[in-house]
Amino acid sequence: MSNTKVILQDHVREEWIDYNGHMNDAEYVRAFSWGVDRFMNLIGIDEQFRNEQQYTMFTLESHVCYLDEMKLDEPFEVHLQMLDYDEKRTHVFFELYGEDGKRAATSEQMLMGIDQTTGRPGPFADEVFAKVKELADNHTPSEKPKEAGRVIGIKRKN
Repeated sequence: MSNTKVILQDHVREEWIDYNGHMNDAEYVRAFSWGVDRFMNLIGIDEQFRNEQQYTMFTLESHVCYLDEMKLDEPFEVHLQMLDYDEKRTHVFFELYGEDGKRAATSEQMLMGIDQTTGRPGPFADEVFAKVKELADNHTPSEKPKEAGRVIGIKRKN
């Protein structure tokens, strides 16, 4: 958990529990989506900024790994690490931790800054870019997490 930033603390709600008796897979994605919202606020792309600047972020790609079950009312945290960034994109890595430090899921995401007046990618405002850089300076792992960059496929035995 080193080099991570805790960006969300919450708990598993009753309506998130599925027929298997644990948190439904879509709800892990919801928690990570809330993490994106918190990340956007951290870098200055809050509601006021979006409205005034007509600028937002879109998720271009997401890869979720489900590692452990989450149960009803279980508290959780979403942690953030920055894997990479440029003038209009961020490559982020989220981890969802349950009780007792249980690492329950990860989500690797590519996020793009969008100029809402054109509907096209656009560079971050200077103050946003400075905050992205600051997060990267403080929360980039020395080694890429093992789930980052994975490709889905069936491993065949020879």
